[in-house]
Amino acid sequence: MTVLVTGAAGFIGFHACSKLLERRETVVGIDNLNDYYDPALKLARLEQLKQHSSFRFEKLDFSDHEAVLALINEVKPERILHLGAQAGVRYSIENPYTYAQSNLIGHLSILEAARSLGDDLKHLVYASSSSVYGERSNVPFREEDAANSPASLYAATKRSDEMMSASYSSLYGIPASGMRFFTVYGPWGRPDMAYWSFAEAMLEGKPIRVFNEGKMERDFTYIDDVIEPLLRVLDDDPKRGRHEVYNIGGSSPEKLMDMIAALEVAFNSTVEKIMVPMQAGDVTCTYADASKIRAEYGYEPKVRLDEGLKRFADWFLKWRVRSD
Repeated sequence: MTVLVTGAAGFIGFHACSKLLERRETVVGIDNLNDYYDPALKLARLEQLKQHSSFRFEKLDFSDHEAVLALINEVKPERILHLGAQAGVRYSIENPYTYAQSNLIGHLSILEAARSLGDDLKHLVYASSSSVYGERSNVPFREEDAANSPASLYAATKRSDEMMSASYSSLYGIPASGMRFFTVYGPWGRPDMAYWSFAEAMLEGKPIRVFNEGKMERDFTYIDDVIEPLLRVLDDDPKRGRHEVYNIGGSSPEKLMDMIAALEVAFNSTVEKIMVPMQAGDVTCTYADASKIRAEYGYEPKVRLDEGLKRFADWFLKWRVRSD
């Protein structure tokens, strides 16, 4: 099986490619290797993937629809795993056009490429986000809940991606599934995520800023508990014209202060905490109802937050030695 993976040098993309390659699938990865965070981390992920002979990498921007179409028609993948996007809630406030180009134009580019494959495409699976639910007190979040009040431009683009995908599925019969990820963390993660920046501060003896004075909860989901169901969905052969969205989350939101405490244990360190107000675009709580993906694909998250942070800490200490 040939799978095209966008965002192959990204956090989730890297782990997805790694698992596919372990299964001896043929993987064509694309990424533009932008500098949203240090490209050295992305290049290091690619070094790992390039050890597999069945991995091919193309540096290109998936919003370049002509380049994507040419590649798609050359490799003719049976499945597309579209994980590339401009991530980050806060960054979208400062760089809105970047989000429009990557998350809207780029997503449309992938949809058009998928359309060109016709019946040869068995499944398009793409990354959405828990941010589409916005700020709400009615928890847990269910896929059938209205998602029409995004708290950030990033959230608005991901909800737009879902709507575009639904329209293409209806118009052109593309079988598509959107994955609403809930605060994914773990080794090889993203430096813009809180757990990563907190870890750096702990090791450097610097204070951290704790938003909303710590009165926040997140449904932290360890990377392994994301990749397993993600690939189960990708392997499926849904009927033509079917479009679904799924929550992928641990269904066990943790208080921000508890996450910080667990991180301190993992690094055997303490950190000074500076309490600051809520930042624009943030939400107070995320909480996944994962019953839909559990019923359809047998999803069952296994890694507790303390264990997941310990695994991250073990990897992070090695990474810092390597990158210094």
